[in-house]
Amino acid sequence: MTDTRRGLILINTGPGKGKTTAALGTALRAVGCGMKVLVLQFIKGSWHYGELDAAEALGSNFVLKQMGRGFVKIGGAQADAEDIRLVHAAWEEARAAIDSGAWDLVVLDEINYAISYGMLDPAVVAEALKNKPEMVHIILTGRNAHPLLVELADTVTEMREVKHAYQKGILAQRGIEY
Repeated sequence: MTDTRRGLILINTGPGKGKTTAALGTALRAVGCGMKVLVLQFIKGSWHYGELDAAEALGSNFVLKQMGRGFVKIGGAQADAEDIRLVHAAWEEARAAIDSGAWDLVVLDEINYAISYGMLDPAVVAEALKNKPEMVHIILTGRNAHPLLVELADTVTEMREVKHAYQKGILAQRGIEY
């Protein structure tokens, strides 16, 4: 083991619940250590989530932006052109934020969905990760992480559903799922 300090690339993926929640937990830890954190949500945008209010309460060292219109590609439908435009705009903002070095941690929430839906080229993302400033940490979330990105990552965690309250007919609970 070396005592090398550098920005890490982490991926939270898999079919289970908790990918964004784990990323936000890491982001909260980072802010607590005096780091500046930017969370860009590539798909979310139409609902109000509790984390939006929490981010506002944390102040300027923790910024969370919803960049999309809400969940897309339901039932195998083709992605809407406007959703694709919003994903590309989110990526441009993400790339600029990463390259700027102004943020210690950049969370690319749901970017794996955008890639797996064919809305964003994984090679473009991989190139940005390879060339990121040395001390910038990045977390990518969403199911179906692309193998190219998994290969580049320092840490990959796969969430696996063992059981879910929804299977018992229990709807999403405010403060837990949103």
